[in-house]
Amino acid sequence: MTLSGHLAPSTATRLSVRDAATLAARHATDSEVLRTLHPAVAGALTGAGFPRHFVPAEFGGDAGTFAGLVESVALLGEGCTSAAWCAALQAAHGRLAAHLPPRGQADIWGSGPDVPIAAAVVPPAGELTEAPGGYRLSGRWHLASGVDHADWLLLAAPEPGDGGGSPRILALPRADFTVEDTWRNTGLRGTGSNSVTVAGAFVPRHRTMSRDVLATGRPEESAARCHRVPFPLVASLMFAAPALGAARAALRAWTDVTAGRATGPGGGLLDDGAAQQVLARSSAEIDAAYLLLRGAAERADHAPLDRLPVARNMRDAAVAVEMLVAVVERLFRSGGTRVQSEAEPLQRFWRDVHALAGHGALRLAPAAAAYARSVVPDVPDGVQGA
Repeated sequence: MTLSGHLAPSTATRLSVRDAATLAARHATDSEVLRTLHPAVAGALTGAGFPRHFVPAEFGGDAGTFAGLVESVALLGEGCTSAAWCAALQAAHGRLAAHLPPRGQADIWGSGPDVPIAAAVVPPAGELTEAPGGYRLSGRWHLASGVDHADWLLLAAPEPGDGGGSPRILALPRADFTVEDTWRNTGLRGTGSNSVTVAGAFVPRHRTMSRDVLATGRPEESAARCHRVPFPLVASLMFAAPALGAARAALRAWTDVTAGRATGPGGGLLDDGAAQQVLARSSAEIDAAYLLLRGAAERADHAPLDRLPVARNMRDAAVAVEMLVAVVERLFRSGGTRVQSEAEPLQRFWRDVHALAGHGALRLAPAAAAYARSVVPDVPDGVQGA
């Protein structure tokens, strides 16, 4: 299924993130049924500026901050986790595309910065062959979130004759790839994280780059801060931000359900001490997770670009998501059978945060290992997993 719901760059209408969140909440069930964002929601993401958030200023983009993105994505996530996930990735993919050669960037943003971009760059797949002036690309890639509404797609493939080196990332326009309707997941159902196929598309060299470029960031002093940071410093942060909004919305949904439930003569469940503890603990842990993610975003925007900030950001994003999953799990289990109804949004947020937490970028084990190596450089690898 392919639904074209984005706004063309020349017709994109400015929209507040709060208005986009309201619209996303209104269509959250529709997006789940469609297994991709409702067209109005996809258009709202463009109108709220997510595709342009990290686009270079020379193409009319915002070259924005990570702190600003975390706040916006979390707010959107209070309406719909799937919309927040797609929004975060649209911004992230614009940042990745800003590492292409200037001519490749101009191919994408020559008509304006409001261009939704999807990606499937981990793991690399497909077959790449040399061709005059560029490459021929064929193959199949999975989990391209938001691809139904994307104008461009970033794909990673092994270099021709690759002996284990860095894959090559290639940018393809809509006409060069086909979307396969494969997304049937328990959570994040509205993200439309479908598979894509490419059949011998020609990709000029100026629309390609080594994936190593992302690991280090752009080296030019004149480049915006958001383009100079290394990919590991910010990858887990952008995947974690939707969980913050989902947990806030889950707490609000739980409160709505429990506040009106009678436990006996004289009051509702919120008069019960156990429910009060659920409310207090859950709200405090959401606030603590926010502080972890906010601190990680501030480091991404301002900290020295060395190993310790990278490790701290990986650590804090993974721990924050673990906390948020625990919060939503507590709310779901204490909410009774009513919150399990398809009509109640809490069950959707519960499914979404569990699906989100399964992403490889949010695993605690590699984050913990990276952090241990940063603070105790001579720790043997075997000791870190003990």
